[in-house]
Amino acid sequence: MLFNIFVGLIVIGLTVIIQGYGTIFWVERKRKFLHQEPFFKNIRKLLISTSIFVLFIHLIQASLWALVYMYLPGITEFQTFEKSLYFSLVTFTTLGYGDITISSANRVLSGLEAINGITLIGWSTAFMFSVFQQVLRNKYQGKDQK
Repeated sequence: MLFNIFVGLIVIGLTVIIQGYGTIFWVERKRKFLHQEPFFKNIRKLLISTSIFVLFIHLIQASLWALVYMYLPGITEFQTFEKSLYFSLVTFTTLGYGDITISSANRVLSGLEAINGITLIGWSTAFMFSVFQQVLRNKYQGKDQK
């Protein structure tokens, strides 16, 4: 069990790094966009592209967990990456259908993934709200009153 906790904490660290660098990358990439004129006409593009980017980051993070499930010794429930990714996405989002489970010796990993997923999804929710807050700030401070 300690080995699984150790592996889980390493994966959590990697997913946090992915989330952090991804967030910084997106802010840097969209910074100029937030100050363009006419700003309000491009809001839909900004919000949709930010949502897709955040979902893509979560797909990468869940894929990392899926690889752990595929290649960690002792986990034999996943014969294909698709099945492993499905389990990982269901666990990452804390949906937890229960149609696929892993052996009791390794279940602690799925619990750690659920904690990791809900934390990172919360981070993404806060990030999306921050982007929308900037949209509103620009609109109501006279940036785009057209």
